[in-house]
Amino acid sequence: MPHDVSLITTIAAALGFGLVFGFIATRLRLPALVGYLAAGILIGPATPGFVADAALAGQLAEIGVMLMMFGVGLHFSLDDLWEVRKIALPGAVLQIAAATAMGMGLAHWWGWSLGGGLVFGLALSVASTVVLLRALEERGILDSFNGRIAVGWLVVEDLVTVIVLVLLPPLAGSLGGDPAGAHGAASADAHATAEASRSLLATLGITLGQVAIFIGFMLLVGRKLFPWILWQVARTNSRELFTLCVIAAAVGIAYAATKLFGISFALGAFFAGMVLRESELSHRAANESLPLRDAFAVLFFVSVGMLFEPSILTEEPLQVLAVIAIIVFGKSLAAFLLVVLLRYPAKTALMVSASLAQIGEFSFILAALGISLK
Repeated sequence: MPHDVSLITTIAAALGFGLVFGFIATRLRLPALVGYLAAGILIGPATPGFVADAALAGQLAEIGVMLMMFGVGLHFSLDDLWEVRKIALPGAVLQIAAATAMGMGLAHWWGWSLGGGLVFGLALSVASTVVLLRALEERGILDSFNGRIAVGWLVVEDLVTVIVLVLLPPLAGSLGGDPAGAHGAASADAHATAEASRSLLATLGITLGQVAIFIGFMLLVGRKLFPWILWQVARTNSRELFTLCVIAAAVGIAYAATKLFGISFALGAFFAGMVLRESELSHRAANESLPLRDAFAVLFFVSVGMLFEPSILTEEPLQVLAVIAIIVFGKSLAAFLLVVLLRYPAKTALMVSASLAQIGEFSFILAALGISLK
């Protein structure tokens, strides 16, 4: 009897090749995630031979993001987030502005449109919280003050990116794009422009309101409800039920945050972890969910590797080098100067600047949205 086993095939290939290449990477004294990325390139559509299902891999990667961000939330309290607000909030916003300006300048040099340059710059400005967490955990500095600053900084970046994703469609017409149903008529006269401005303000207000309602719900209700549920399950003395409760909380809250409040999966899972941290069972929850988090983390990095097209290195080498220069050096230098100007030690500035020398999953989401809006 024929069966469609594309999901099983994708998981088996990602984990199997991830194990082999991760092992090789560690033997070469490289981080295991380098091997996972290499495995993704091997089973991706840009290389010959076996090709895994990229769509399924992307969805599995989302689960990995949820579980990893949930795990961070279990170690990152609301007090920790509040403690680093004076550096994370202004620093992240200014760093996004600086990196976006660098990306727009490069895109203008290439002859791109204003809207294309803006989306490109924004995609370069945000870093991956997941990649950072993996690096901090491997070095045992996730719970340090500098580690908390770096995580708080990237959480602010994620929040800003969520707002950007909501605002891009209504702004696409004025940026030279072609949003569905807009047909470029929104700016035909002053009245239409005023209407568009009001619509934009309403969209921004709704987005900020949804974020505020979600955070308020998690603070007022979630901090009491979810730890209580965890205690009730723990009283059954069933390890399976306890693990199931933890995973269901991580994935369920992340899904509800996206569907009901427009929050990203990653941020929803992060706040789920933070409210469960209020429970005395948080350490047990972290330990019970660790094996599953690690397995899906591999799937995340493999899925990122599947996006890579090696041919771009020979077709557009100078453009690739220019983009790398902005990501690795431009963003890092801007962050370093901002942290120093905010009167924090050079060690903190180095930690934050090194943490930002990469881009993340939101970069690909922004790029995809920009393409869809033309």
